[in-house]
Amino acid sequence: MVCEKCEKKLGKVITPDPWKSGARNTTESGGRTVNENKALTSSKNRFNPYTSKFETCRICRQKVHQVGSHYCQSCAYKKGICAMCGKKMLNTKNYKQSST
Repeated sequence: MVCEKCEKKLGKVITPDPWKSGARNTTESGGRTVNENKALTSSKNRFNPYTSKFETCRICRQKVHQVGSHYCQSCAYKKGICAMCGKKMLNTKNYKQSST
């Protein structure tokens, strides 16, 4: 769960989405340019396991498997916060948030 501001920080896929209306990487939405080699131009957006360091979750101290995130997905879901910045996204007062 990521907020709208942090969606820009997420990695982009090389191939275009077949579902056009919600895709970020089509030529109509401005996400891709024509004849662009995404393998060469998006090196900063791609995940590289050898150079990037995995952070630990600020709540439960387990390894986070998303580059740029400070909270693991289960803690972000339980607290109703953004996994990258920690901004409150959902009021979880009347919910029973569990991972199972």
